[in-house]
Amino acid sequence: MSGARFRIVLLDTTHDRSTFRSGAEPLDRYFQQQVTQDVHRRVTTCFVALHQESRIAAYYTLASATILLSDLPASIGKKVPRYPAIPAVRMGRLAVDTAFKGQGLGGALLGDALARAARAEIAAYALVVDALDESAAAFYRHHGFIALPSASLTLFLPLSVCKTLG
Repeated sequence: MSGARFRIVLLDTTHDRSTFRSGAEPLDRYFQQQVTQDVHRRVTTCFVALHQESRIAAYYTLASATILLSDLPASIGKKVPRYPAIPAVRMGRLAVDTAFKGQGLGGALLGDALARAARAEIAAYALVVDALDESAAAFYRHHGFIALPSASLTLFLPLSVCKTLG
């Protein structure tokens, strides 16, 4: 990461979100205008990567979710309990400020999110993501995520994979 040091923490009211620019307007707008409301309502949790203790270099959100058993690839669906839906953790958004792109920060945040989901005390089968576009989907596939057959921009990674790596 070119010597840059980052610390990943929960977003709080002291963090300045106003200068964050990822280049993806929906992600920037959400982060600047809506994320604190969602955190306050307990529908998401937001983590930020801080550069030099104060500048937000990137962020991601996590929330509880489910995956319908019928949406999983058949080969995987056969290996999970026959419930209509299985528990998951959703990474709703992941964005890196343009000043920090190309330093591996997106992959580092994805790893942090996977580690948090895998060690959570509440059971979840997978981390699921909704990729913004095909380029984002390729990023997740590169990291081992599997696309749902019925929705190529919704991908998941079983958390058991994370536990075997750690």
